[in-house]
Amino acid sequence: RFRLSIPKIDNGYDHCRMYNVNYTQVLEDGITDPQPDWTTTYCNRGWEYELIDIPYHTIATELNWVCDKDFLGTIAQAIFFVGAIVGSLIWGWMGDRYGRLPALVGSNAVGMIAGIASAFCNTFWAFCLCRFLVGLAYDSCFALMYILVLEYVGPRYRTLVANMSIAVYFALGCCVLPWIAYFVSDWRMTCIATSVPLVIAVVTPFIVPESARWLVSRGETEKAISILRKFEKINRKKVDPDIYIRFRASCEKIREEEQKLSKGYSVIDLFKTRSLRNKTILLIVIWMTISLCYDGHVRNVDNIGLNVFLTFTVGSATEFPAAIIPIFLLDRWGRRWMTFSSMILGGVFCFIAAFVPLGMPAATMAMFGRLSINVAYNIGLQYAAELLPTVVRGQGVMLVHLMGHVASIAAPYVVYLAVVNPLIPFMVLGVVGIIGGFLSLLLPETLDKLLPQTIEDGEDFGKDQKMLDFPCCGKPVKTVTPIQSRKPSICPSLRAETYKSSMLQGTVRGRRPINTNMYTLGIYSSPVDSLAPTDSSQLTSDCQHLGIYSSPVASLVLTDSFTADF
Repeated sequence: RFRLSIPKIDNGYDHCRMYNVNYTQVLEDGITDPQPDWTTTYCNRGWEYELIDIPYHTIATELNWVCDKDFLGTIAQAIFFVGAIVGSLIWGWMGDRYGRLPALVGSNAVGMIAGIASAFCNTFWAFCLCRFLVGLAYDSCFALMYILVLEYVGPRYRTLVANMSIAVYFALGCCVLPWIAYFVSDWRMTCIATSVPLVIAVVTPFIVPESARWLVSRGETEKAISILRKFEKINRKKVDPDIYIRFRASCEKIREEEQKLSKGYSVIDLFKTRSLRNKTILLIVIWMTISLCYDGHVRNVDNIGLNVFLTFTVGSATEFPAAIIPIFLLDRWGRRWMTFSSMILGGVFCFIAAFVPLGMPAATMAMFGRLSINVAYNIGLQYAAELLPTVVRGQGVMLVHLMGHVASIAAPYVVYLAVVNPLIPFMVLGVVGIIGGFLSLLLPETLDKLLPQTIEDGEDFGKDQKMLDFPCCGKPVKTVTPIQSRKPSICPSLRAETYKSSMLQGTVRGRRPINTNMYTLGIYSSPVDSLAPTDSSQLTSDCQHLGIYSSPVASLVLTDSFTADF
């Protein structure tokens, strides 16, 4: 039957063409083998699918997105990332204007409704619309929750929350996801099963308080104090009433200083001076290469030659060590060399995967490649937040991450190139990774440096560095290299000891050492510490590092790298 109806090709039978002959005449003539003069035509009577790798029908098989329509699934995924770009703007703006909780509930609600609606789609454009709406919630439903937690968690536990617990739960969720799909064995029910749990976000306002830091930024000091007093009772701590008095007074000064600090600055200022413009463009290009490689690795599991469910699970498990490695190496090797080494390794592993046999050898190399890219992803989001000047940091990081989403749109098309040759996606990801690695060496190092505050600071940052400078390892140092700026920094320098490890960098005047990475997100040891430092200008600096004043989407984009295609 196959021999007389479907032409043979190198690796089996043609999936898209059939012989165009009169089979009644063929049977009458007793022909048992196809003739050289037989013409072919596109399959016009439908397809039968061998459900081997994925033992259930998908929307692609139900709607016959195969042969001349096999690109439709790729377009749907690209539209998903377009939704992610739009969503980061919408929910980030909502998060800063109306609060973290309303934006968190809203993004999860949209994601849940659109995810369930996807299960009832029977046309390409209906499915694309639902994927666009799901994309609106992508990043935001996760990042808003992440930000809300980090705005309350102190330095003692921030590393655990940022690099451990979130990584554990995220990696666990990614590892479980393919097996939910496998045991449900129905793409429509899988959409529903993975969307319904988002309903838990509806009860969030009854359990989690609004961010006190956001309330202060909106001038709602009394509401913030009310929340802090609840923390007193829950933690069984007694806060001196004088702290709240000084806190109220500081808030008024902070708002006045903040308005002066950020007045007149926009993301356009990043491109007005040569050095800062070059650094901004480099950050954008490097983050685009990281984003493309990351999403490319996630989607390329189907081209490895092994069970897609197993390879997706193993690939997702690499998220855990990828979060651990920077904890031990980032403050020794520095941001530049860690980004360089992880990107180069990722590219090399991809090239090796392209030239070894498909199956276990290619899968092993691909998993090491994904681990390396995951490390670069975790480093990249911190690098941008440290390198861009405070006065436009939020808007700048927003721009960097939005361009990363633009690059992610290309990821499905890179994977789609496997229809031409299965090696091409590996080679493309390898080239992109190596290019991104070498470009990272052109950026200045931020380890042991005071972060740039003004546009002038950003312009001068790194001019005293050489490309091959390598941070020293080992002993703590007592000082931090200041920025050689043409103008004095907006915020006062920090006093007391500063150590090489970012876990011990930076101090608040007269207070215990605090991590400069905490400054980036404005996280301190307690809500009262974070909202009532001894110097109001210091809090202004911290709020600017957090980005909640400088841009509607600043707080969102500072941490959205922990999301993934999941």
